[in-house]
Amino acid sequence: MPDPFSKKILVLFPGALGDFICFLPALDALARDREVDLLARSEYADLVPPRIRTRSLERYEISRLFVAGADQEERLERFFGSYSSVYSWMGSGRRDFVSRLETLCERRLRIFPFRPEDSRVPVVDYFLSCLGVERPRELSPCIPVRAEASAWSEDYWRRSGLQGRKVLVLTPGSGASEKNWPRELFREVAEWWKREFTGESVIIFGPVEEERGQGGRHWEDMRVVGGLDLAKLAALIRRCDLYLGNDSGVTHLASALGVATVALFGPTDPLEWAPYGNRTTVITQNIECSPCSTQVMKNCPHRKCLTTLSAAHVMARVEKFLAKTQQNGALLDNRGCRD
Repeated sequence: MPDPFSKKILVLFPGALGDFICFLPALDALARDREVDLLARSEYADLVPPRIRTRSLERYEISRLFVAGADQEERLERFFGSYSSVYSWMGSGRRDFVSRLETLCERRLRIFPFRPEDSRVPVVDYFLSCLGVERPRELSPCIPVRAEASAWSEDYWRRSGLQGRKVLVLTPGSGASEKNWPRELFREVAEWWKREFTGESVIIFGPVEEERGQGGRHWEDMRVVGGLDLAKLAALIRRCDLYLGNDSGVTHLASALGVATVALFGPTDPLEWAPYGNRTTVITQNIECSPCSTQVMKNCPHRKCLTTLSAAHVMARVEKFLAKTQQNGALLDNRGCRD
């Protein structure tokens, strides 16, 4: 039986990093005056305040929801009965999953599709709308930077001779190679940054690039960082003067951290997926066939939406963006995180 005195809520969220960053404002709204247990990817614990207890979605009580008769198990009844409300963005398309979860949660369940029916709705707005919350004028999710990770990034800055330098962080990869701007153009921007600003660049690669053996290729004479957990990744990005990346989870992270962020979009829709940080600009070619579907994107023979986006155009846009951000004041500081 449900515990009538419990004020805890359970949140089930299955998304990747970019999805999760877009979900943070909704999660913050849920956690304002309530105790929240979040079941998601366990590494996301590095991106939320400690008051939100984050555990892996890959656990017995969730996997059993896909098994017939599991809604009669005492262990699952105790687990789901300990929450006053359950919010799920997973399983809405699986009738068996939904039925078992409804039996266990009774009227305490609210379950939503993971994606909006209208694909041209900003994802962050969709997650907020599930809760009946309007998008505030400014979105400033609380992404804490752990003390140990901050100390590590400070040491990396010192060892790499980056203190007092203008630092550009580039992420040439993403979860799908079809979304990636050509690497040689990223390199052109890095070389321009060094000439124009006497600056330094740090290239970040994630596990996808490392699995493909692309991490260090073409970047032998530059600072390349890979294999970072999310805490160190956030701490490293937070120190830079400018971030440049494709439509990726790391780009969403940089934007949400309040870093000056330039996001390059090709086949995906910036109306839906543009990072929501208030120090972010999106560069896209707006060609006739963009945005396109995932299937078209994977089989595109020309990739004009990215290959015709020149380094010169990106550099010019970056200069204008930097001038505007400097005109609007000093770098924003997101250390005032509620905890």
